[in-house]
Formats: sequence, structure tokens, C-alpha cells
Amino acid sequence: MELIVARIDRAQGLRGEVAITVRTDDPDRRFVPGRALRVERAPLKSLTIAAARTYKGRWYLRFDEVSDRDGAEQLRGAVLSADIEALDDGGDEDAWYPHELIGLRVERVDGRQVGTVTGLEHMPAQDLLVVREPGGSSLIPLVRQIVPIVDTAGGRVVIDPPGGLLHADGEDGESAS
Repeated sequence: MELIVARIDRAQGLRGEVAITVRTDDPDRRFVPGRALRVERAPLKSLTIAAARTYKGRWYLRFDEVSDRDGAEQLRGAVLSADIEALDDGGDEDAWYPHELIGLRVERVDGRQVGTVTGLEHMPAQDLLVVREPGGSSLIPLVRQIVPIVDTAGGRVVIDPPGGLLHADGEDGESAS
């Protein structure tokens, strides 16, 4: 399965380097020379990283297949992805890819059904699960105190939300009024 790791924003300089928007959790490990990336919406279908660097918090890549600014300009807006198995070292058991969480059923610690995970929002403090409930959607902080169990094999996420966090809390009498 492919995982999106970056989007090419613009050409940088005259030697084919590009500025990217990072879409991965560990760019130092993902953007290493020799790594092959699949390209969506660009003339080339695959690119091999020749060099990677950061400057003032921004990432820049150069590819074996692109040698000048014109070639780099043709890549503007392209989405870069990589094979998950090639990227994953299996190191963190409490780490999931967004596609692994989407579609999981959400239930409270007492077994009551809440809804379904429909997305994941990346925020500065922590990620938020987007949960579709019968009456709307809620954003659930993906922290161990509120989400003690993520069971991808069992197809469920167990939550222990404080009062008022869920959309339905206002309707079922659990929120403090």
C-alpha cells in the first residue's frame, strides 16, 4: 500500500531541486538518498532521491531524474508517495497510519457504540480522530487518557471521553448543564 509522504510546491534554484510540503511523521527517515518515490500527477511516474536538506524549517529534495529548473517546474503540485512496507520499521506499536484508523467503529469503555472513525486531523498538540455519530461529528483527541485502546485487528477504537466531548453528550443527558 502507498503512503503519501510529500507534495512538491515549487522549483528551487537551477539544478532541479524542489521545495516540498512534508506529509509524513519522520522526514529524516523518509527522505534519504536512494529512496524511490512514486509520483502522482506529473510527467515522471517514479523519482529517486539524490539529496535532501532542510533550510529554515523547510524541506528541499533533489532527484536523480531531474537535472534542471525546467524539469523541477514540471513537478509542481505532484504528490509523492512511498510503499508502506519499505518505510515501516515496525518500531512503535502505538503508531498508526490514517488509513488504518478510518472505518473503525468507536465505542465507549462500557461497550456503548458511539460511531465510526471517518478521518484524522493533525494538530500541533495531538492528532484528533474525526468520529461520525448518529447526530453529527466529534473530534476526539488521540491521547491514551481518552483513547485507551486502538484495536485495528478487531476493527474498533475504545474511548473514555470526558463529559461534553461527544456530539451526543448534549442529547443523552451526560453533559453538565
